Amino acid sequence: WQLVESGGGLVQSGGSLRLSCATSGFTLDYYAIGWFRQAPGKEREGVSCISSSQMPSYQDSVKGRWTISRDDASKTVYLQMNSLNPEDTGIYYCAAVYDRDYDCLRQEYDYWGQGTQVTVSS
Repeated sequence: WQLVESGGGLVQSGGSLRLSCATSGFTLDYYAIGWFRQAPGKEREGVSCISSSQMPSYQDSVKGRWTISRDDASKTVYLQMNSLNPEDTGIYYCAAVYDRDYDCLRQEYDYWGQGTQVTVSS
């Protein structure tokens, strides 16, 4: 099992980043993939996920700004983040769960990547 995040970095407020989550060691088709972030001094929170059937789900704070997608052929999940603001700063993790066919933001994830840092300057 492996999930490897990439694409983080430093960006100015209003800018964009595209995170990637490359997976290996399991059959992605049956799994929901989530993106979580941990801001300094705060608990980790789910920001977006995509089900095994390509159904996306978003936290209210990112709706309309971000888009999650998956490419099962390349075993990669993407998070396009537009209109970034300083409150989006944090470490972003991707995680996998065998899809239990309900809102993927409410599922408990079993496998996690190491994270990638996103810093948005004002």
